[in-house]
Amino acid sequence: MNVLAYAEGVGDEARRRKTHVLLGALPADNVVLPAQTLGELFRVLTGKSGVARAKARTIVLSWSDAFSVHDSTHSAFLSAFDLAAEMSMQIWDGLILSVAAQARCRILLSEDFQHGFTWRGITVVNPYTDEVHPLIKALIEK
Repeated sequence: MNVLAYAEGVGDEARRRKTHVLLGALPADNVVLPAQTLGELFRVLTGKSGVARAKARTIVLSWSDAFSVHDSTHSAFLSAFDLAAEMSMQIWDGLILSVAAQARCRILLSEDFQHGFTWRGITVVNPYTDEVHPLIKALIEK
């Protein structure tokens, strides 16, 4: 599930708390949201959680106000197609990874990918594992 959805209280309380602690510790100017993650948040809020569409829009817009949002480009889609074809990755997950790589992110927070998977310099970190990943520690300690 989307890390942002956990932050909004979808799912269990432990993940919500851990997400808030992590996002509160990260420097806001180091956080990039691929636009796809905002669409997925809207879908989860309005579908799984039954949040009214107008309220979900307000929630999504608050995230886009808080952090830098990067749009999906044609080249990001091409990379996502490659990831889908060569690595059997879901196209939308591949798009998120591709956009994050284009934004020169070093870390992608996700529990949907293999923890520690690295592609084009970006490492996938599951923020819900028991141990804090060294790349997260380095960002927090800056």
